[in-house]
Amino acid sequence: FGNYIFPILLWTSKKERSEFVDYNGKQVLNFQLSLLLYSLVLILIAVPTLLITMFRIIPFEAILNENDFVFRNFNFEENIGVLTVGLVAVLLFFLLKVAEFFLIIYASIKTSNGEKYKYPITIPFIK
Repeated sequence: FGNYIFPILLWTSKKERSEFVDYNGKQVLNFQLSLLLYSLVLILIAVPTLLITMFRIIPFEAILNENDFVFRNFNFEENIGVLTVGLVAVLLFFLLKVAEFFLIIYASIKTSNGEKYKYPITIPFIK
């Protein structure tokens, strides 16, 4: 929760003193809230689709008997759509986290140079 708590603390304590801090604080909070929303949506897509696929291919006897864990009768043709959706959601989640890392560094550099930075793919929750 450091992505939310520290920006909120810094923004609320110094937003009245500086328009620059107020603008950048709103931007970083909007960005973090947007990423949280995007991440939750991707997780809500990926986890159920991958779990449904796994429960289709694991026979019930394999869950009860720990010694016999064999994938039987798995047909990629029947499950390729669900697998694709789940794997694309997982891939987008990881790409989102990588983009978050680099965008935070880039925004920090811009802000330290005194420039106002507007994050991409941000929903303006706080105006």
